[in-house]
Amino acid sequence: MRKSKLANIYLALVFIVLYAPILYLAYYSFNSGGTMYAFEEFTLEWYYEVFQDTRLLVILLNTLTIALLSAAISTIVGVMGALAINNVQRRDFRNALLTLNNVMIVSPDVIIGASFLILFAMLGMRLGFTSVLIAHIAFSVPIVVLMVLPKLQEMSPTLIDAARDLGATKWDVLTRVIIPYISPGILSGFFMALTYSLDDFAVTFFVTGSGFTTLSVEIYSLARRGISLTINALSTLIFLVTLLLVLGYYAISKQAARPMRLEVGE
Repeated sequence: MRKSKLANIYLALVFIVLYAPILYLAYYSFNSGGTMYAFEEFTLEWYYEVFQDTRLLVILLNTLTIALLSAAISTIVGVMGALAINNVQRRDFRNALLTLNNVMIVSPDVIIGASFLILFAMLGMRLGFTSVLIAHIAFSVPIVVLMVLPKLQEMSPTLIDAARDLGATKWDVLTRVIIPYISPGILSGFFMALTYSLDDFAVTFFVTGSGFTTLSVEIYSLARRGISLTINALSTLIFLVTLLLVLGYYAISKQAARPMRLEVGE
């Protein structure tokens, strides 16, 4: 009992440390005083400024477009990669492929961004939408692979054998057996790729051009010019959107897991 209380206290302290700065930032986004030193009156002025800034809305659209496209493409590529790795028979070769997949995850963002910048410069590619999209797909694919691969590994081979015995083609096995079974992993990978793309700064900072930017880079540029509560309002909105994505993923995961529990119960 004592250990349980200590664990709960420790967990509460961790959450306070993590979320206190965000709550502090959100609190002052409603301050009419224009500073983060003394709260004067409640106002939505800074939120109005965010939605009236046409340039900021264009940047928001750019960010969402990059995030959705990179998440969708990386999910498709990641699922194909997970299927390929899972079908490798040699264990040492499979482990080598997994190691190569994990390199992109454990590598520092600065190294990844600088590497892509050098690559695009060598290819003579103009930095902008395409370069940012390619970079986001590159660091999102390994995440999708890690989300999908465990579902493939826990899948019983007898399901595939039964489908083949019933006359299913390879395409039928893939679309009617494998994909539905690993759909929770696919959804996990998509939402993880989406949130990583929305939150990324370091890689995007290296590969974005003068005519194209994302919200993370824009917030950094605004912060360098001086403290403005518009940044607080914008950051609060981003946090709320991310929170909604997480809650949406959690709800979808529970809904997807419920039929499986019912089947087991039957």
